[in-house]
Amino acid sequence: MNPTSNFTKVENRLRGQGDSVLRFQLLADTFKALGDPTRVQIVWALTHGELCVTDIANLLSVSASAISHHLRTLRNLRLVKIRRDHRTLFYSLDDEHIEHLLEEGMEHVEDLIL
Repeated sequence: MNPTSNFTKVENRLRGQGDSVLRFQLLADTFKALGDPTRVQIVWALTHGELCVTDIANLLSVSASAISHHLRTLRNLRLVKIRRDHRTLFYSLDDEHIEHLLEEGMEHVEDLIL
């Protein structure tokens, strides 16, 4: 395939997306949020079900305040959501896309290690 032809196809596709800048920014922000090992571990823990801050802190041996800070970042990007049960907040993944994204990333990492 001609490299110029490939460039033209990509260029036309990008121009067809009126809000492509916003889409790419949100995607970059999502990857940036997952660029922190603690946040990746939080998301990984949440693939197994909802947890409260204390449970996550104990699992990861990280302070509850640090976990809360990371959860705020993840929540702002709608990677996690909250369910309140009286005074306790339980966190879970916002949707199945987050889990799939993490699984794909782990498969890639496994390929790198082997």
